[in-house]
Amino acid sequence: MLDSAIFAFLHHLAAFTMVAALAVEFVLIRGELTLASARMIQRTDIAYGVAATVLVIVGFLRVFYFEKGSAFYFSSGAFMAKISLFVLVALISLPPTLEFLKWRKATAQGQVPVLDAKRLARIRRLIHIELAGVVLILLFAALMARGIGSFN
Repeated sequence: MLDSAIFAFLHHLAAFTMVAALAVEFVLIRGELTLASARMIQRTDIAYGVAATVLVIVGFLRVFYFEKGSAFYFSSGAFMAKISLFVLVALISLPPTLEFLKWRKATAQGQVPVLDAKRLARIRRLIHIELAGVVLILLFAALMARGIGSFN
């Protein structure tokens, strides 16, 4: 019972950390890009990736070893939608992450990364889409937890 509570806590902590990091990226990328904001975006994106990885690992540990059992989750349309959306959001997050990784050389040399307005607009749009996806993931998580959308 305590193990289940600890894993639930870790799962929620990772989820909230991921959402917070994405929200910080959203705010920072909307403003003027400075050396300080570029470095903060890079660090925040690392936190986002680590939190997402922990979320997946702990989440699947909960599915297979704790909570209601894998049969419950894999017979849930809401769970399948939640996982599918998570994968989609992860794929959408790749272009911004790759862009932020390209900034490493410039930021290490104390320079503001240079990118054209079109590329910056694309990164902003992708982060907006990620946030919308996360909101839908939260909806499906709530539906799943209440057994709504079960195939049974």
